[in-house]
Amino acid sequence: MSRSCARPGCGRPAVATLSYAYADGVVWLEDLAAEDHPMVHDLCAQHADGVRVPNGWELRDERRGAALPQHGQLDLIGA
Repeated sequence: MSRSCARPGCGRPAVATLSYAYADGVVWLEDLAAEDHPMVHDLCAQHADGVRVPNGWELRDERRGAALPQHGQLDLIGA
């Protein structure tokens, strides 16, 4: 069964999984995890490509063919 993007109202198929370590200020973006887990967020290609992290945080984009890390705002759940 395929999973959908975690962004409210999106509904596109998930292709990436986002996880983070709040205490370390690190966000990981990886290819879609094999299994769903309540502590991570699955995202479609559009929302995965648009992930921004807060100033001072590090984005580790470990997806195959990923672009360079980007800095800015993390807006995972917002519209």
